[in-house]
Amino acid sequence: MYRSHTCGELRQNHCNETVTLSGWVQKSRDKGFMIWVDLRDRYGITQLMFDEERTPKEMMEKAKTLGREFVIQVTGNVIERVSKNPNLPTGDIEILVTELNILNDSLVPPFTIEDETDGGEDLRMKYRYLDIRRNPVRENLIFRHKVTMAVRNYLSNLDFVEVETPYLIKSTPEGARDFVVPSRMNEGQFYALPQSPQTFKQLLMVGGMDKYFQIVKCFRDEDLRADRQPEFTQIDCEMAFVEQEDILNAFEGLTRHLLKEINNVEIGDFPRMTYDDAMKRYGNDKPDIRFGMEFGELNEVAQHKDFNVFNQAELVVGIAIPEGNSYSRKEIDKLIDWVRRPQVGALGMVYARCNDDGTYKSSVDKFYDQDDLAKWAEKTGAKAGDLICVLSGETNKVRAQLSALRMEVAERKGLRKSNEFAPLWVIDFPLLEWDEDTERYHAMHHPFTSPKPGQIELLDSKPGEVKANAYDLVLNGNEIGGGSIRIHDKETQAIMLRHLGFSEEEAVAQFGFLMDAFQFGAPPHGGLAFGLDRLVSILGGQETIRDFIAFPKNNSGRDVMIDAPSPIDKLQLDELSLALNLKS
Repeated sequence: MYRSHTCGELRQNHCNETVTLSGWVQKSRDKGFMIWVDLRDRYGITQLMFDEERTPKEMMEKAKTLGREFVIQVTGNVIERVSKNPNLPTGDIEILVTELNILNDSLVPPFTIEDETDGGEDLRMKYRYLDIRRNPVRENLIFRHKVTMAVRNYLSNLDFVEVETPYLIKSTPEGARDFVVPSRMNEGQFYALPQSPQTFKQLLMVGGMDKYFQIVKCFRDEDLRADRQPEFTQIDCEMAFVEQEDILNAFEGLTRHLLKEINNVEIGDFPRMTYDDAMKRYGNDKPDIRFGMEFGELNEVAQHKDFNVFNQAELVVGIAIPEGNSYSRKEIDKLIDWVRRPQVGALGMVYARCNDDGTYKSSVDKFYDQDDLAKWAEKTGAKAGDLICVLSGETNKVRAQLSALRMEVAERKGLRKSNEFAPLWVIDFPLLEWDEDTERYHAMHHPFTSPKPGQIELLDSKPGEVKANAYDLVLNGNEIGGGSIRIHDKETQAIMLRHLGFSEEEAVAQFGFLMDAFQFGAPPHGGLAFGLDRLVSILGGQETIRDFIAFPKNNSGRDVMIDAPSPIDKLQLDELSLALNLKS
C-alpha cells in the first residue's frame, strides 16, 4: 500500500509506531548531518527526518536530491519532536525515515505552493492543478462540497428527487444567447446547451414527480464581466400543487439550514419587499440591507428654487452617509470623481454637510437656505455629523448611480461584513420590461412566469403594469436565487408568447411540446433556482466566485490552462457541414 496514514493525522499517541506516508515535498532543510522534509497531502503536513547516524548513507544521498513538489513515499518510525511546532496539528511528532521511494520527480513549480503565494492570478490559472494544492483553494473546493452535500441532504429529507435533464436541447430566441452545438447526424441543425433546465423541470411536474431538484451546469453566451462565468451551476428546484407562499417557506428553510450548518448562524424572519419598494428605497432589486443609507426622494423639497440642474431632472434623490461630515473636501471630491466614472455615469454630485450645531453647509448654498437643507435631512434621515449626497437625472439611471455610490461608501466604511448575513425576499416583479433596442417587451424572468392572479387582463391595455408571480432571494446585496409560479395552461401560455412578439407559428415551433403537455392535466407548479457559485462564495465570506470553482474561465471566457476555446480540425468542420474560412 502507498500509505497507512495521511499527513495530517499522526499525533503523539502514535509514537513508536511504524507508518507509511505518501505525498508531495513542501520543502526540505539540509543541515549536512541531518535533513528535514515537510511532506504534504490534502490532509496536512508531517515532518520527516533523515539522520546520518541512523539513516543509511545511500538514503541520505537520495534525500538530498528531493526538490519541491517531488512525489514520494516513506516508511519510518513515529518519534517525538525535540522542537515542537504548535502551529501544526502534527507538530509534536516527526518520522524517522527508514525507507524512501521517489514516486515521481517534479520541475520547479512556477510559483510557491503555499498559502501566501508569489504567483499572480493569470499564472495560477494557467497552472490551476498546482494552485489546487494550496490550502486556500483546496479548502474552498471542500467548502463547496460541504454546501452541496448539505443541500442534497436537506432537500432529499423533504422528499425532493434529484433528476438529471438533458444537456443537448433546443435553442430558443428568448433570453441570453445560447451556446450552440452542431449535429453531425442532422446536417445543418444544431443543439443548444441549456441556460437552465426550465422546460424540463416543468415537464417533470406534468409527469407527476411533485418535488424535483438538480445541481446542474448551465450555459450562457453572454458578454463577460469580472465575476461571471460562461458556465455556472444552479441548485434547480420545482414543486407541484404550490402557491408562492409554499415556495418561499420551503427555501427559507433551506437557506436557514445552510447558514446554521455551514456558518453556525441563526437567522430569524426573512423580510419581504416589493420590487417597486426596493427600487425606490435602494435603487436596485437586490439591496444589501445590512446597513442603512436608504434613498430619500427630494423632488418636492429641491425643485422650488432656481437651480435648473434639479428643476429639469425627473428625479432628485439622496442618501445620508453616517458620520460623513468628517470627510475633507478632498475626500468628497474623490467621491464626486468616483460617480463621474464612465462605469457609473453621473454628471456630478451635490452635497450638504450636517454640522454638529444643527446648521448645514452645502455645495449649492447660493440656491438653498437652512430650511431647505433641513428638509433634505428629514427626507434622507440625516443626523448631525452626517453628509447628504444628492444625484439627479432620469429616474432609472439616477437610481442605479446612487445605488452604486451607496455600495461603494458602505465598502469603504467597512459596513459589508462577511460574517453578517441579511436575507431578503424581493417580490412582485414586473412581468415584462421594455427593451429600447428592439422596441418591444421582453419577459423580465422568462416566458413561463405566471402573472399575479387577476392581472392577465392588463396585458392588452397596460402591459408594463402587470406584476409577475415571481420572487428573488437576496443575501447581502447579491441575488442568490430566483423563481416564480409558472403558467400551467396552454391558453395563458399562448397569450404570454403573443405579447412577447411570437407569432402563433413561432410559438408552436419553439414551445409547442410544452403547450401540448399542458393539455394532459398539468398541475399548478412553481420553483426556484439558486446560483450555487454565488451562494457558496457568500457563505464562504468572499465575493469572487472563481475562488470556489475548480477550473474557472478567465475574464475573457477562456480556459488558459487547456487553451480553450480553440480552432478545430478542418476534417471535423467538414463532417459537421460547417464551411468556415479558417485562418492560417
